[in-house]
Amino acid sequence: MPSFDVVSEIDMHELANALDQVNREVSTRYDFKGSDASVEHQDSAIKLEAANEFQLDQMRDILHLKITKRGIDIAVLEEGKIETSNQRARQTLIIKQGVDSVTAKKIVKSIKDSKIKVQASIQGEQVRVNGKKRDDLQSAMQLLREDDIELPLQFNNFRD
Repeated sequence: MPSFDVVSEIDMHELANALDQVNREVSTRYDFKGSDASVEHQDSAIKLEAANEFQLDQMRDILHLKITKRGIDIAVLEEGKIETSNQRARQTLIIKQGVDSVTAKKIVKSIKDSKIKVQASIQGEQVRVNGKKRDDLQSAMQLLREDDIELPLQFNNFRD
């Protein structure tokens, strides 16, 4: 029985490359001269630090540009509050990976409401979709691409 998995993952290697590019650009730009601004990657978060909020906004714009050029959707970044203390501005961007239970339930409900002849089941941080025909699975993929889901979705593990 043909099936595929609906996941929300990012390539961590590409993310690391994008962060290196951001640090390199920040170190060479004139408007960041002497400000000791930096971007750090820690587990499932990115920490931005700069001298003021304006530079923090500039760094976030550079980060979005570099991440997009690397093929990562910026919807995976959840921006935290900007904290200012000791003439430094800091912000944490949380990296969202995996399909959370609320989004998974929304995906399953959307597939069931569409009356496509497939079955969807939640398996941890992914949703498995089974069907008898490959065309039904492809129409389910198309439905999910057109749906209003906050996460960028990928379809992998397609089996005939």
